[in-house]
Amino acid sequence: MEENYKKYAELLLKRCLSIKENQPLLISAPIESIDFIRILTEVALSLGVKDIYYDYNDGYIKHSHLKYLSKSDLDNNILFNKRIFDEYTKKGAAILVLTSPNPDLMKDIDNDLLKYSAKLSNNSRKLFRKQQMTYEIPWCIAGVATINQAKKVFSNSSTPLYDLWNKIFDICLINKQSPIKEWDNKIKQNKILVDKLNKLNITKLIYKNKLGTDFEIRLKNNIWCGADTISKKGNNLIVNMPTEEIFTSPDKDSINGIVYASKPLIYNGNTINNFWIKFKNGKVIDFDAKIGKETLRSIIELKGGNKLGEVALVDISSPIHQSNLIFYETLYDENASCHLA
Repeated sequence: MEENYKKYAELLLKRCLSIKENQPLLISAPIESIDFIRILTEVALSLGVKDIYYDYNDGYIKHSHLKYLSKSDLDNNILFNKRIFDEYTKKGAAILVLTSPNPDLMKDIDNDLLKYSAKLSNNSRKLFRKQQMTYEIPWCIAGVATINQAKKVFSNSSTPLYDLWNKIFDICLINKQSPIKEWDNKIKQNKILVDKLNKLNITKLIYKNKLGTDFEIRLKNNIWCGADTISKKGNNLIVNMPTEEIFTSPDKDSINGIVYASKPLIYNGNTINNFWIKFKNGKVIDFDAKIGKETLRSIIELKGGNKLGEVALVDISSPIHQSNLIFYETLYDENASCHLA
């Protein structure tokens, strides 16, 4: 396991972030992943990184705060106010966000408070969010295994945490002799598909599925992108690990019809499942969910949450799709099928 931890750490730091000697590093991670973080730290230091900030998070501690504190109490709470991201962005740091869900942990917390805490988290790191979206800084979101997610994914296993880590290693090509070379080759293939799509000059996408999806999206600029990301400073990045998608942006006013989700969505520690969203002229006009309707409402009511920003295609050969697993983590589950954001 330690050898795979090291190979995974090297992939994230050397390839995904293209980290440089003396470059600051901010690591945001579940506290349960400390065994991996220790090896990640050793690898970072060996590469000449000297300034490392650890933004640990614990779902249960966060839950306790949300249970007893008011909105105003959260404003300067370091669990929710993430201004440290802006401070490290100013330093030109590399930002590594490691994620693992604890599904349904927040189901007894008021949705309005969850919505406020999510907004606070985003608004307190505006500089980071801006430079993240324009690739002015190196950043990457990657998965780690924790026991709560593992028990959900491998509910019948006697060794769920071990099984989940091994599945992550498999999906991220860590079990190969040289994961970095494997990802370089994978990205080359991804770029070939991107180029083919761009040459097709597609103007419209039509979606249908057996759940009831009947959905049309018109494309305006028809610029498809993939895993090959170049930062403004010329660094080669992989900003999601893993990634299987090719994506574009729709004509924002030309989206019509109804789309049914084939997989659950975990958001703010709550599950949304068996849900559909209806669009007219680019805006959400109706929605429903058998599980998590109020959580879905909180997303749609966010600024810009009632429109589409991304249309992504995922090939059926995706190893995440082939695994036939639900990971209860968008990072993985969105890379199992075509998706909308």
